[in-house]
Amino acid sequence: MTAHSYENDSAPIAPQYPFVHVRVTGSVQDPWAWLSDKEHPATIPYLVAENKFADTWFKQRQSLTDEIFAEIKSRMHEDDTSAPVQFGDWWYAQQTIAGAGYMIHTRGRTLETATESLLLDENLEAKQFEFFGLGAFELTADHNFLAWSYETDGSEQYTIKIRDLKSNLDITDTLINTNNSGVVWSHDARYLFYLTHDVQMRPNKVWRHKIGEIQSQDVLIFQEDDERFNIEISLTRSGDWIIIECSSRITTECRLLSAHDVTQPLELVRPRSDEVEYRLDHWGDQFIVLTNLNAVDFRVMTAPISDPNSWAEFVAHTPGQRIAHVDAFKNHLILHQWVKAQQTLTLIKRDGATTTLHTGDEPHEVGGQYCPQWDTNTYRYTTESLISPNTVFDHDLLTNQRTIAKTQIVPNVDLSNYVAVREWVTAKDGTQIALDIVRHKSTPPGSHGPGLLYAYGSYEASVPPWFSVARLSLLDRGWVWALAHPRGGGECGRNWYLDGKLLNKRNTFYDINDSARHLYANHVAPGALGVRGGSAGGLMVGACITFEPKLYGAAIAEVPFVDVINSMSDPTLPLTINEWEEWGDPRSEPLASYMLSYSPYDNTIFAPYPPMYVTAGINDPRVCYHEPAKWVAKLRSLGGMRQPLLFNCEMDAGHGGKSDRYDQWRDEAKVLTFLLTVVTSNLA
Repeated sequence: MTAHSYENDSAPIAPQYPFVHVRVTGSVQDPWAWLSDKEHPATIPYLVAENKFADTWFKQRQSLTDEIFAEIKSRMHEDDTSAPVQFGDWWYAQQTIAGAGYMIHTRGRTLETATESLLLDENLEAKQFEFFGLGAFELTADHNFLAWSYETDGSEQYTIKIRDLKSNLDITDTLINTNNSGVVWSHDARYLFYLTHDVQMRPNKVWRHKIGEIQSQDVLIFQEDDERFNIEISLTRSGDWIIIECSSRITTECRLLSAHDVTQPLELVRPRSDEVEYRLDHWGDQFIVLTNLNAVDFRVMTAPISDPNSWAEFVAHTPGQRIAHVDAFKNHLILHQWVKAQQTLTLIKRDGATTTLHTGDEPHEVGGQYCPQWDTNTYRYTTESLISPNTVFDHDLLTNQRTIAKTQIVPNVDLSNYVAVREWVTAKDGTQIALDIVRHKSTPPGSHGPGLLYAYGSYEASVPPWFSVARLSLLDRGWVWALAHPRGGGECGRNWYLDGKLLNKRNTFYDINDSARHLYANHVAPGALGVRGGSAGGLMVGACITFEPKLYGAAIAEVPFVDVINSMSDPTLPLTINEWEEWGDPRSEPLASYMLSYSPYDNTIFAPYPPMYVTAGINDPRVCYHEPAKWVAKLRSLGGMRQPLLFNCEMDAGHGGKSDRYDQWRDEAKVLTFLLTVVTSNLA
């Protein structure tokens, strides 16, 4: 490999081999296409060379990385126990221990003894692996057996084990190459239901496993052949029904199976109809259906057990108030909504009476906590914000009073030193974009120091303002941190999402760049704003800097989806076909030309792009490692960008990066080191 000189290091230059993509928009050369072949003799050496180059850069700044890592660690309560939760006659909890990178799962007969009996120690299971990811964790109705699954390389191919909780030993049953889209027990614990996937990693088959038999004897009970659709399986909170949900990005179809009689045929709820989505839950003597049928932001219906296809309205549709989820309990429902870029919770009783649960006034995240009890008048949820750590509440639904079950301990920090506000950005077409901003009190408004802008903006994924210990290391150094809510997410209703996908996708990137201009005008010094995003948020980063190379002072693109046209044109790649409803199929017009207009890899030219830190995972099944690798190779070859350009490909991990919590803190310390080094130099 040839190299060029930068800061006395040798930056790798990837070889170029002739290759032509034939497209409806015209043929295009792609001399780095070979990087998609992991077996190509130059692929691994190139990735290793990039990793060494990045390592050298960070080693030269090791003292800063160590300083930040120490700050993160000092603010973590390393010995911690979750708020125990009651499930049946047991109380369940999770623990972390100082020095151990993974979770420990326990239970006890009382709240006070919830950590007494060990169920699963992930640290023991992870001991022999560089990477360990826990998947399923499902108990039988009698609480005597645990089905748990794990993967060891980030590829998201899981092995299921079954643990006898009386002996705390795994029985011989082992199910390999399974998918983590649901594991369900029959009520009598004689059968276990699980999923496998096709070569594109699409969960497409549901299997029934009889305990004590080998996997080859398992019965295939359902197969989804339409490549747009994924399968999920779940057990209703009541424990009575198994739900098999087939869903594309815009259409759903559900089937039912009694958990008490699992060898019977599946019951189809309602045949799929294009662009009609619905989700099912059991509510005692009826089913609850959440659907967008004649309701763009969804409504709640009921259906009799004897005829689950006969729907009657229970909660009407309200435009702009997106119902995201419904939790069903014996005597009530909890409605999760997004209203004006804020999550809300509403209690609904069987007579239709509603009560809004007060979860706080400032913009914040509200999360439904693990609530397995079917017959309860207490609802557990969590809240956090940019300046408030995670707090677990138990809400008494009879008195409408809540008590704190647990608050995240943040040692060595005075959280009253931080201020958060919500501002509204006027986008280029007049749309108002929510922007959540946090700073240290000693950094006054309008101080115009360094800043970082984070966003996602795809898949109707709504990103609430969350608390981060690591973020404090930036705020304490005078930074402003901002979270934008661009179109393409779901924070302001379904139309907010529709206005940022397919032929409207460029709106996402315009919204982010307009948010950047707002920050420059009101909070950040010229050239001192970084932008950060991962996966589809990495596409956001790539497109934003491609549109306006001089706008940002730094860019962090984590596992970025940047080779849009080539990936979406290849149905053999993981997850491509069922992504067409999100991005479009570039094999035909007008989507071909539109996607080409924003694809970062296709539009990379000789330009003053900001310094960048790019990451990937060699086993990533969601965004293949070669997308960021090709992008970096092209950027290096063309030149013109501001330095440094660093690329790290995890060689033992996938989409989520490293699995050990200490390794995750170290990786975050490296990201902050990059930002502090690069952006601060812009202020000099």
